[in-house]
Amino acid sequence: MHIVRIGGVSTKPHSAEAIGAKAANLAQMAALGLPVPPAFVLPVELCADIIGKEAHAERDLRDGLKEGIEFLESATGKRFGDGRQPLLVSVRSGAARSMPGMLDTVLDVGCTSTAVQGLIRSSGRPRLAWDCRRRFLESYTETVLGLDPALFAAHLAELILAEGVTSDRELDSEALERLAADERALIEERNDDGWLEDATAQLESAARAVYHSWMSERAQSYRHLQQLDHLEGTAVTVQAMVFGNGGLSSGAGVAFSRDPSTGLRQPMIDLLLDAQGEDVVSGRRTPDTEQTIARSLPTIAAELGDILRRLEKEFGDVQDVEFTIEDGKLWVLQTRSAKRTPRAALRIAIDLVHEELITRQQALDRIAGIDLAALVQVSLVSADTPLLTGIGASGGIAAGRAAFSSESARRLSAGGDPVILMRPDTSTADVEGFALAAGIVTSVGARTAHAALVARQMGKPCIVGCSGLAIDVAADRAQLAGTTISGSDWITVDGDSGNIYLGQRETTVTQPEAELAEIATWQAQARDHEPHKPKSPPRQRARQGSAGG
Repeated sequence: MHIVRIGGVSTKPHSAEAIGAKAANLAQMAALGLPVPPAFVLPVELCADIIGKEAHAERDLRDGLKEGIEFLESATGKRFGDGRQPLLVSVRSGAARSMPGMLDTVLDVGCTSTAVQGLIRSSGRPRLAWDCRRRFLESYTETVLGLDPALFAAHLAELILAEGVTSDRELDSEALERLAADERALIEERNDDGWLEDATAQLESAARAVYHSWMSERAQSYRHLQQLDHLEGTAVTVQAMVFGNGGLSSGAGVAFSRDPSTGLRQPMIDLLLDAQGEDVVSGRRTPDTEQTIARSLPTIAAELGDILRRLEKEFGDVQDVEFTIEDGKLWVLQTRSAKRTPRAALRIAIDLVHEELITRQQALDRIAGIDLAALVQVSLVSADTPLLTGIGASGGIAAGRAAFSSESARRLSAGGDPVILMRPDTSTADVEGFALAAGIVTSVGARTAHAALVARQMGKPCIVGCSGLAIDVAADRAQLAGTTISGSDWITVDGDSGNIYLGQRETTVTQPEAELAEIATWQAQARDHEPHKPKSPPRQRARQGSAGG
């Protein structure tokens, strides 16, 4: 088994089947000279061996990680777990086809107590160091050890209340240090195999957990829904950490080079200042948008816009890009072809042909799986005052009975009625509920969260960031801006405007006639240029009484 190095002098292309699409695209961006943190990859082929507990697999895992860390230390000038210039890493998944949010990630690996002191020495920011430590403890214990995250969430909520602040972003370094110490005590009561102060043990366990996440229930459900059961496994990408949680000149975000809901040629960007990437894609916080970024960080906005255009040209498709800003410097962490609604797919395919980024045949191939005859634009006949307005994350209109859990969605849909799944946040654990629902609504979250991506891919209207929505799953009811609704009540959602209405609303349906006419012309021209196959001679009938009769 051989690892693949990303960054440095290597510009060799690699296949997605060998190292996963995420890592293959990362290598391609590094070869283009884009600002990509150095990384290395354990290949897809090791996944089945780790899961199957093959005799050589653990040795290959340890040897590959040791070799890769040596490469990262050379590339960064830092040392893994060091007390002066510590190297921290992210451990990420990556299959040959994108599976957003379905596999595991562990950030800040290597953040031992010694590394915390090293971060304080090297950065001069004790708050950054202790924030990384508590984030690592929370991520590792949930992903690797399987501990219930509610335990740590409750502890954090108590501290926020005691400190008189509104969120963890307002906790100072002293409070975060106490939080990390309390979390460590909770962990030592339940599971302490020495990993807390052993960076190498952390890395090996994190990589093993990412491989094993291939067989998680949500990952298997997603592969089945998306006809991806043929995929052979995930790779593991280990990348040098860059820190978006170092203050208001840092942040983490996701950018789409075009609107994946409508197909319009305008970037869609979500950014959380003083945050790490999981804060954005998890959908647990509501970020700033491209308008805010353009006003507050114009230089970063311009650089990011240039990168988005360059990546579209390089890959010939709309891109979904994760990025981090560290002390005013932009880093690109990954890019992939964007999940999009069917109507956006049609608009984008036509525009990319007009812009000479793809051919007409490529455009036809990309929309071959869409039922064009069923592609419609649904509008409300009358739009009176909505009950509540959130952020439209995936366009379209749907009416259905309110369901506050995937289990409720399954029960209600079994009765034959459409369902609107309403959840506190956009967790990918609800992927089965997404598949059953006609529309999705969440209290918090971003347009670029993993679950919003899945909703667009499934063509479901989705509204996020509904701050006036409070859901009580146990009581089977919700408050929408002061109005109480119960499970199975009818509501209507507009994923374009973000509006939510009580009851069933009358709708009208139109088709994108101009786009469909253009596609029909291309299809006719493609048929006209197909080579004519010579007719086969008529098959002769066997004669009665042939030899052997």
